[in-house]
Amino acid sequence: MKTKNEIKYLFVGIGGVLLTDGWGQDSRKLAVKEFGLDPLEMESRHNQAFDTYELDKLTIEEYVNRVVFYEKRSFTQVQFRNFIFNQSKPYPRMIELIRRLKTQYRLNIIVVSNEARV
Repeated sequence: MKTKNEIKYLFVGIGGVLLTDGWGQDSRKLAVKEFGLDPLEMESRHNQAFDTYELDKLTIEEYVNRVVFYEKRSFTQVQFRNFIFNQSKPYPRMIELIRRLKTQYRLNIIVVSNEARV
């Protein structure tokens, strides 16, 4: 029997909760090493462009062009974007916990994301 105060919904974030913080500072440091980029230049350009990207006012292509492809590179934009996307890894234990809570308490799971559309 349900009571008035019973919790019915669980709001869950994606980045940093169900998945790693995909394009965080550590991932950008890996990109600098992997692609031979200037770390200060990349971080500065990222800081200038990322908020606009997250507000969905830049596409991923435009973001990558501003941050990396402002000059000719020995790798493609597709290779770089794939690197970005591959940084998101699941947190299996957290995903399993959410599954158990959903089943045990008959919760509706609402997934929340502040990520830009890709």
